[in-house]
Amino acid sequence: MNIQRKELLVTSFALFSLFFGAGNLLLPPLLGYNAGENWLWVTIGFMITAVVIPIIGILAHARLQGTLFDFGKKVSPVFSLIYCIIIYIIAVAIPSPRTAAATHEIAIHPAFGTSPLLTSAIYFSLVLIFVLNRSKILNVIGKFLTPFIVIMLLAVIGIGLSSSTFTTGVSQFETPIVTGILEGYQTFDAIGAVVVGAVIIISLKFKNMKVSAFESKRKLIRQSGFIAGTGLFIIYAGLISVGAYYGSEIEVNSELSSDMQRANLLRGISIASLGEFGNTVLSILISLACFTTAIGIVAGTADYFKGLLNDSQTVYILTAIIACVLGVVVGQLDFNSIIMVAVPVLLCVYPITIILILLNVLPERLATPFVFRVVVFITFLFSIPDVVGFISPSEGLKTFTAFIPFAKHSLGWVLPALLAFIVTSLLQSKSTTAKA
Repeated sequence: MNIQRKELLVTSFALFSLFFGAGNLLLPPLLGYNAGENWLWVTIGFMITAVVIPIIGILAHARLQGTLFDFGKKVSPVFSLIYCIIIYIIAVAIPSPRTAAATHEIAIHPAFGTSPLLTSAIYFSLVLIFVLNRSKILNVIGKFLTPFIVIMLLAVIGIGLSSSTFTTGVSQFETPIVTGILEGYQTFDAIGAVVVGAVIIISLKFKNMKVSAFESKRKLIRQSGFIAGTGLFIIYAGLISVGAYYGSEIEVNSELSSDMQRANLLRGISIASLGEFGNTVLSILISLACFTTAIGIVAGTADYFKGLLNDSQTVYILTAIIACVLGVVVGQLDFNSIIMVAVPVLLCVYPITIILILLNVLPERLATPFVFRVVVFITFLFSIPDVVGFISPSEGLKTFTAFIPFAKHSLGWVLPALLAFIVTSLLQSKSTTAKA
């Protein structure tokens, strides 16, 4: 049961890096900037969906020690199969290309003026090389890339806060906590938890670690999850606070697209913290953060389809190639366009993912297949108005959703899911008592 410190640190760093990508770096500073005096409340909301839920997802992986399929199989095998395919398609079609788009717009194009096609082609060629060398992922990311990312992030945050005047602007948010929760969706971290958690599980099988026993592996994954979560918390809170405190010092042009606002603010903070060298640091930081996340997404997707089709290595290679080609194609879009495509998808899939994560960490007597089926169905049902409202808002829909608590904040599924869980748990308990 003894877990060597080196193994724990490597796994923790790898997990942190697989989480920390384009959105994780670009979203928090502008969120803090717009939150102004309410940055702490926004931070609390952001942490719920960008740290707490994802780390619970890792704990669920530690408990299941299977694949993403195991997360939904209590609903039904057919549901879980469809859910897995949708999740992996979303992963390779949105967050993975988004990492390439962010790298191009912020790190590569300003320095070299190259086309998005060239950047994406080189970027995903390198991703493919790492993914095909599957057994080295944990070592390379955990030992080398992540420590460098963390050191640079802490330097920007630490120097930035120490040189700040600690003045904030007026908040632009009516409900800061809710805004933080919804902005946390954009990090894709809950989906990332169920995808990269599986990558960690399989990577541990590849590595010659002293964690072959189920309990030892569970302990390693749980401890790594808590360490990675603590790291994410510190970095997110730091980036949000720096964005808030630099609100009066850096001009963010409101006429620019939101992605350019994010990029310009982060660049301004880096330069203010580290001088002109900050531009170089920012470029390297974004490139590495995005790159490690893309590796995790593509490897996770290839792992799943490999397992689905008789553990075929050929399927693994073909899936990785297709995912990288798709990344090159979609990577031609700008960062903000990819986010706008992502929002309606997230409003539907994210609630189901959150529910599956929460149910999978509960004891089996509380989270029976019956409970899974009812709660997931109710969650899906009440997330539909959020999706329809984003795509095609109408007065009739607003009248209907006015009767659903939190619906105006795109969280209309929360209370119905909670009530469904309570009612089904009580019914399950009565049924068990009657049989006894």
